[in-house]
Amino acid sequence: MLQKQLKGENRTADQIREHYEIEKELAAKLKSAPREERRHLYSSLYDELYKRVPHHPQLTNKSSPEDKKQKALSLLKYVKPFLSKDTIYLEVGPGDCALSFEAAKFAKQVHAVDVSDEITKSLNQPENFNLVLSDGCSVALPPDSVNVAFSNQLMEHLHPDDAFEQLKNIYNVLAPGGAYICFCPNRLNGPHDISLYYDDIATGFHLKEYTNFELSCLFKKAGFSKVKVCTVGGGVYFILPGFLIFWYEKFLDKLPYALRKLVVKIPPLGMLLDVQLIGIK
Repeated sequence: MLQKQLKGENRTADQIREHYEIEKELAAKLKSAPREERRHLYSSLYDELYKRVPHHPQLTNKSSPEDKKQKALSLLKYVKPFLSKDTIYLEVGPGDCALSFEAAKFAKQVHAVDVSDEITKSLNQPENFNLVLSDGCSVALPPDSVNVAFSNQLMEHLHPDDAFEQLKNIYNVLAPGGAYICFCPNRLNGPHDISLYYDDIATGFHLKEYTNFELSCLFKKAGFSKVKVCTVGGGVYFILPGFLIFWYEKFLDKLPYALRKLVVKIPPLGMLLDVQLIGIK
């Protein structure tokens, strides 16, 4: 039985439960696998999920080319302030590469790091676009060669050890003063995977969800000299007082789960969790 309200789902309760049980099973395999085994498990377990859950939203919710373009343009506003004709831009986990292709219009060179080249094989790629294959952690680019890096909804899908290794690799390829813009769902208003219907913490393919404070600590551990907490309005970044955001998160974390969920539904308070981190090398 579903423990929480369906959020715009078109599937039956039985289908959602099936999806949850299978994804939780596969995620447990990934969490317990040794480092070298995880290198091929990321892609194989996702493939297995899609085969065993044919009603998975990513299989049934087909976006039109126009929808994909609009989504890319909505993300571009977070990246464009950092781009110029001299910029070397890196996107980690580019998905359909729509954002990378849009960024290529404003940057000197665009690198997209992904575990597969299947998506881009049939696409008309910009001349200044380069796909870099990865094992899920590696970033095979020269040190100090990238001005700005970006990822969206990525780190939570990685084993915590792999997430930190990837973060260090991103740091290494950034030039001094370079920036890494990182979007992640916040643990305190989650979970954000299929387990949102049943659990208080993520147990599906979001292997670890983070608070902004937890991510900030990881960034500093990886070597970043500064970590900025920001939001964007009208294409302009506004730097927020990080210590207030972090204090608010610590306060929420001490609340009982049910009370916390009520608090974060209040629009101004919930918005304080949905910010972006920018690490500066």
